[in-house]
Amino acid sequence: MSSILTNNSAMSALSTLRGINNNLNQTQDRISTGLKVASGKDNAAYFAISETMKGDSGMNKAINEGLTMTKNAVATGRVGAESIADLANQIGERIAFAMEGTEAVRAKVQEEIKEKVAQAKTILDQSSFNGQNMIKAGTKGTPDSYTITTGITRTSATAVSQTTMTVTGLDLEKVYDDLAAINITGATPDMDAQLTAAVTAKSTALDGATSMGVAEKSLGTQQDFLSTLTDTLDSGVGAMVDANMEEEAARLQALQVQQQLASQSLSIANQAPQQILSLFR
Repeated sequence: MSSILTNNSAMSALSTLRGINNNLNQTQDRISTGLKVASGKDNAAYFAISETMKGDSGMNKAINEGLTMTKNAVATGRVGAESIADLANQIGERIAFAMEGTEAVRAKVQEEIKEKVAQAKTILDQSSFNGQNMIKAGTKGTPDSYTITTGITRTSATAVSQTTMTVTGLDLEKVYDDLAAINITGATPDMDAQLTAAVTAKSTALDGATSMGVAEKSLGTQQDFLSTLTDTLDSGVGAMVDANMEEEAARLQALQVQQQLASQSLSIANQAPQQILSLFR
Protein backbone atom coordinates (compact mmCIF):
# COMPACT_ATOMS: atom_id res chain seq x y z
CA MET A 1 0.00 0.00 0.00
CA SER A 2 1.26 3.45 -0.91
CA SER A 3 0.73 6.38 1.46
CA ILE A 4 1.58 10.06 1.45
CA LEU A 5 1.63 10.06 5.28
CA THR A 6 3.92 7.11 5.97
CA ASN A 7 6.90 6.36 3.74
CA ASN A 8 8.35 3.10 5.02
CA SER A 9 11.08 3.03 2.39
CA ALA A 10 12.25 6.50 3.33
CA MET A 11 12.25 5.62 7.04
CA SER A 12 14.31 2.50 6.36
CA ALA A 13 16.74 4.43 4.18
CA LEU A 14 16.99 7.16 6.81
CA SER A 15 17.71 4.61 9.55
CA THR A 16 20.44 3.07 7.42
CA LEU A 17 21.95 6.49 6.69
CA ARG A 18 21.84 7.43 10.37
CA GLY A 19 23.76 4.26 11.32
CA ILE A 20 26.33 4.86 8.61
CA ASN A 21 26.82 8.47 9.75
CA ASN A 22 27.34 7.31 13.34
CA ASN A 23 29.95 4.79 12.22
CA LEU A 24 31.56 7.41 10.04
CA ASN A 25 31.78 9.89 12.92
CA GLN A 26 33.30 7.19 15.14
CA THR A 27 35.87 6.31 12.51
CA GLN A 28 36.77 9.98 11.99
CA ASP A 29 37.21 10.39 15.76
CA ARG A 30 39.56 7.40 15.84
CA ILE A 31 41.58 8.80 12.97
CA SER A 32 41.80 12.30 14.48
CA THR A 33 42.74 11.06 18.02
CA GLY A 34 44.61 7.90 17.08
CA LEU A 35 42.58 6.04 19.72
CA LYS A 36 39.98 3.35 19.43
CA VAL A 37 39.32 3.57 23.20
CA ALA A 38 39.30 7.23 24.18
CA SER A 39 36.90 7.01 27.12
CA GLY A 40 34.94 4.57 29.23
CA LYS A 41 32.02 4.60 26.80
CA ASP A 42 34.20 3.04 24.08
CA ASN A 43 35.30 0.04 26.17
CA ALA A 44 34.97 0.34 29.94
CA ALA A 45 37.29 -2.56 30.82
CA TYR A 46 40.08 -1.58 28.43
CA PHE A 47 39.81 2.06 29.45
CA ALA A 48 40.14 1.25 33.17
CA ILE A 49 43.07 -1.11 32.63
CA SER A 50 44.88 1.25 30.28
CA GLU A 51 44.52 4.20 32.64
CA THR A 52 45.99 2.11 35.48
CA MET A 53 48.89 1.03 33.28
CA LYS A 54 49.48 4.61 32.16
CA GLY A 55 49.71 5.62 35.81
CA ASP A 56 52.26 2.89 36.53
CA SER A 57 54.28 3.90 33.49
CA GLY A 58 54.29 7.54 34.59
CA MET A 59 55.42 6.63 38.11
CA ASN A 60 58.22 4.42 36.76
CA LYS A 61 59.43 7.26 34.53
CA ALA A 62 59.49 9.64 37.50
CA ILE A 63 61.38 7.11 39.63
CA ASN A 64 63.85 6.59 36.81
CA GLU A 65 64.52 10.32 36.70
CA GLY A 66 65.12 10.31 40.46
CA LEU A 67 67.54 7.40 40.09
CA THR A 68 69.48 9.43 37.54
CA MET A 69 70.13 12.10 40.18
CA THR A 70 71.29 9.53 42.73
CA LYS A 71 73.43 7.64 40.22
CA ASN A 72 75.16 10.87 39.21
CA ALA A 73 75.88 11.65 42.87
CA VAL A 74 77.31 8.16 43.35
CA ALA A 75 79.37 8.45 40.16
CA THR A 76 80.75 11.78 41.34
CA GLY A 77 81.67 10.18 44.67
CA ARG A 78 83.39 7.29 42.88
CA VAL A 79 85.48 9.67 40.79
CA GLY A 80 86.39 11.63 43.93
CA ALA A 81 87.43 8.48 45.82
CA GLU A 82 89.51 7.27 42.88
CA SER A 83 91.25 10.65 42.66
CA ILE A 84 92.03 10.67 46.39
CA ALA A 85 93.39 7.11 46.08
CA ASP A 86 95.63 8.28 43.24
CA LEU A 87 96.92 11.19 45.34
CA ALA A 88 97.61 8.83 48.25
CA ASN A 89 99.57 6.61 45.87
CA GLN A 90 101.58 9.62 44.65
CA ILE A 91 102.31 10.58 48.25
CA GLY A 92 103.52 7.03 48.94
CA GLU A 93 105.81 7.20 45.93
CA ARG A 94 107.29 10.50 47.12
CA ILE A 95 107.87 9.05 50.60
CA ALA A 96 109.65 6.04 49.05
CA PHE A 97 111.79 8.42 47.00
CA ALA A 98 112.78 10.38 50.13
CA MET A 99 113.62 7.36 52.27
CA GLU A 100 117.32 7.43 51.46
CA GLY A 101 117.45 11.19 50.99
CA THR A 102 118.94 13.87 53.15
CA GLU A 103 116.97 16.03 55.52
CA ALA A 104 116.91 18.76 52.87
CA VAL A 105 115.46 16.34 50.30
CA ARG A 106 112.80 15.19 52.75
CA ALA A 107 111.88 18.81 53.42
CA LYS A 108 111.34 19.39 49.70
CA VAL A 109 109.29 16.22 49.39
CA GLN A 110 107.24 17.26 52.39
CA GLU A 111 106.26 20.40 50.50
CA GLU A 112 105.08 18.20 47.60
CA ILE A 113 103.11 16.05 50.04
CA LYS A 114 101.51 19.14 51.54
CA GLU A 115 100.37 20.25 48.08
CA LYS A 116 98.88 16.86 47.29
CA VAL A 117 97.08 16.77 50.63
CA ALA A 118 95.56 20.15 49.80
CA GLN A 119 94.40 18.71 46.45
CA ALA A 120 92.81 15.79 48.31
CA LYS A 121 90.91 18.23 50.52
CA THR A 122 89.63 20.11 47.47
CA ILE A 123 88.50 16.88 45.84
CA LEU A 124 86.80 15.76 49.05
CA ASP A 125 84.82 18.99 49.32
CA GLN A 126 83.97 19.26 45.62
CA SER A 127 82.83 15.66 45.03
CA SER A 128 79.23 16.79 45.32
CA PHE A 129 76.34 16.50 42.87
CA ASN A 130 73.26 18.62 43.45
CA GLY A 131 74.37 19.17 47.05
CA GLN A 132 74.84 15.44 47.75
CA ASN A 133 78.38 14.39 48.69
CA MET A 134 78.72 10.62 48.83
CA ILE A 135 82.30 10.57 50.19
CA LYS A 136 82.05 13.20 52.92
CA ALA A 137 79.77 12.36 55.83
CA GLY A 138 77.39 14.93 57.26
CA THR A 139 78.60 13.87 60.70
CA LYS A 140 82.33 13.15 60.71
CA GLY A 141 83.01 9.51 61.48
CA THR A 142 79.49 8.35 60.59
CA PRO A 143 78.96 7.55 56.89
CA ASP A 144 75.60 8.70 55.54
CA SER A 145 73.04 6.09 54.43
CA TYR A 146 70.50 6.75 51.69
CA THR A 147 67.30 4.76 51.07
CA ILE A 148 66.30 5.10 47.43
CA THR A 149 63.00 4.21 45.77
CA THR A 150 63.78 1.91 42.85
CA GLY A 151 60.30 1.06 41.59
CA ILE A 152 56.71 0.23 42.43
CA THR A 153 54.83 -3.04 42.82
CA ARG A 154 51.10 -3.06 42.14
CA THR A 155 49.39 -5.29 44.67
CA SER A 156 45.87 -4.61 43.42
CA ALA A 157 43.98 -2.28 41.09
CA THR A 158 43.97 0.39 43.81
CA ALA A 159 47.13 -0.30 45.85
CA VAL A 160 50.86 -0.11 45.18
CA SER A 161 53.99 -0.57 47.27
CA GLN A 162 57.49 0.71 46.63
CA THR A 163 60.73 -1.18 46.26
CA THR A 164 63.91 0.36 47.67
CA MET A 165 67.65 -0.08 47.92
CA THR A 166 70.11 1.40 50.39
CA VAL A 167 73.29 3.15 49.34
CA THR A 168 75.86 3.79 52.06
CA GLY A 169 78.13 6.75 51.54
CA LEU A 170 81.78 7.07 52.52
CA ASP A 171 83.64 9.01 55.16
CA LEU A 172 86.92 9.85 53.45
CA GLU A 173 87.66 12.75 55.77
CA LYS A 174 89.62 10.28 57.90
CA VAL A 175 91.70 9.41 54.85
CA TYR A 176 92.39 13.09 54.37
CA ASP A 177 93.28 13.48 58.06
CA ASP A 178 95.71 10.54 57.84
CA LEU A 179 97.35 12.01 54.75
CA ALA A 180 97.54 15.43 56.37
CA ALA A 181 99.28 13.90 59.40
CA ILE A 182 102.14 12.48 57.31
CA ASN A 183 105.42 14.23 58.16
CA ILE A 184 108.82 13.05 56.91
CA THR A 185 110.84 16.05 58.13
CA GLY A 186 113.10 16.11 61.17
CA ALA A 187 116.35 14.44 62.11
CA THR A 188 115.06 10.85 62.50
CA PRO A 189 111.53 10.50 61.08
CA ASP A 190 109.90 7.04 61.19
CA MET A 191 109.68 6.65 57.37
CA ASP A 192 108.14 3.16 57.45
CA ALA A 193 105.20 4.41 59.50
CA GLN A 194 104.66 7.35 57.13
CA LEU A 195 104.75 5.08 54.09
CA THR A 196 102.32 2.69 55.77
CA ALA A 197 99.94 5.58 56.44
CA ALA A 198 99.97 6.54 52.75
CA VAL A 199 99.45 2.95 51.60
CA THR A 200 96.59 2.46 54.06
CA ALA A 201 94.96 5.70 52.93
CA LYS A 202 95.18 4.56 49.30
CA SER A 203 93.65 1.19 50.16
CA THR A 204 90.77 2.77 52.08
CA ALA A 205 90.00 5.22 49.27
CA LEU A 206 90.12 2.42 46.67
CA ASP A 207 87.76 0.27 48.74
CA GLY A 208 85.40 3.22 48.88
CA ALA A 209 85.66 3.80 45.15
CA THR A 210 84.85 0.13 44.58
CA SER A 211 81.74 0.27 46.75
CA MET A 212 80.62 3.41 44.93
CA GLY A 213 81.20 1.64 41.61
CA VAL A 214 79.08 -1.32 42.70
CA ALA A 215 76.26 1.01 43.77
CA GLU A 216 76.54 2.97 40.51
CA LYS A 217 76.30 -0.26 38.50
CA SER A 218 73.27 -1.45 40.50
CA LEU A 219 71.48 1.85 39.95
CA GLY A 220 72.25 1.73 36.24
CA THR A 221 70.94 -1.83 35.98
CA GLN A 222 67.72 -0.82 37.75
CA GLN A 223 67.32 2.13 35.40
CA ASP A 224 67.71 -0.17 32.39
CA PHE A 225 65.01 -2.44 33.83
CA LEU A 226 62.66 0.48 34.49
CA SER A 227 63.15 1.74 30.94
CA THR A 228 62.33 -1.70 29.52
CA LEU A 229 59.35 -2.08 31.87
CA THR A 230 58.03 1.35 30.91
CA ASP A 231 58.32 0.52 27.21
CA THR A 232 56.44 -2.74 27.82
CA LEU A 233 53.66 -0.98 29.72
CA ASP A 234 53.35 1.69 27.02
CA SER A 235 53.23 -1.01 24.35
CA GLY A 236 50.53 -2.86 26.28
CA VAL A 237 48.46 0.29 26.59
CA GLY A 238 48.87 0.98 22.90
CA ALA A 239 47.71 -2.52 21.98
CA MET A 240 44.48 -1.94 23.92
CA VAL A 241 43.57 1.63 23.04
CA ASP A 242 45.44 2.69 19.90
CA ALA A 243 43.53 2.71 16.64
CA ASN A 244 44.81 0.62 13.73
CA MET A 245 45.23 3.39 11.19
CA GLU A 246 45.35 1.07 8.17
CA GLU A 247 42.03 -0.48 9.18
CA GLU A 248 40.49 2.89 9.98
CA ALA A 249 41.56 4.32 6.59
CA ALA A 250 39.97 1.38 4.77
CA ARG A 251 36.83 1.65 6.93
CA LEU A 252 36.59 5.39 6.25
CA GLN A 253 36.60 4.89 2.50
CA ALA A 254 34.01 2.11 2.72
CA LEU A 255 31.72 4.19 4.94
CA GLN A 256 31.99 7.20 2.65
CA VAL A 257 30.80 5.03 -0.26
CA GLN A 258 28.00 3.60 1.91
CA GLN A 259 27.00 7.14 2.90
CA GLN A 260 26.69 8.18 -0.73
CA LEU A 261 24.63 5.10 -1.61
CA ALA A 262 22.37 5.53 1.43
CA SER A 263 21.80 9.18 0.50
CA GLN A 264 20.82 8.16 -3.01
CA SER A 265 18.53 5.46 -1.61
CA LEU A 266 16.84 8.01 0.64
CA SER A 267 16.44 10.37 -2.29
CA ILE A 268 14.76 7.65 -4.34
CA ALA A 269 12.48 6.70 -1.44
CA ASN A 270 11.43 10.31 -1.01
CA GLN A 271 10.36 10.44 -4.65
CA ALA A 272 7.79 7.67 -4.15
CA PRO A 273 4.99 10.00 -2.92
CA GLN A 274 5.43 12.08 -6.06
CA GLN A 275 4.46 9.04 -8.12
CA ILE A 276 1.10 8.88 -6.33
CA LEU A 277 0.16 12.15 -8.06
CA SER A 278 0.09 10.38 -11.37
CA LEU A 279 -2.86 8.35 -10.13
CA PHE A 280 -4.98 11.53 -9.88
CA ARG A 281 -4.27 12.92 -13.30
